[in-house]
Amino acid sequence: MCIGIPMRIIQIQGLMARCEAKGVECDANLLMLEREELAVGDYVVIHLGYAIESVSLEHAEEAWTLYDEILAAASLS
Repeated sequence: MCIGIPMRIIQIQGLMARCEAKGVECDANLLMLEREELAVGDYVVIHLGYAIESVSLEHAEEAWTLYDEILAAASLS
């Protein structure tokens, strides 16, 4: 199973962005969202190294909460 992770853009250089979520950083390709006006501080969903969707902070927080619940449930089994 593959899932996308919402992350905050902390740096943009051309079509590459440095993104962060919950203390983890990664580089992401912005090619799929090149027609959107993305800026530092925006939130995007990262999947396999690509930003595939821009999202609101609220959406990102909801996803992080769900992922935390999934991880907590998995650790109980």
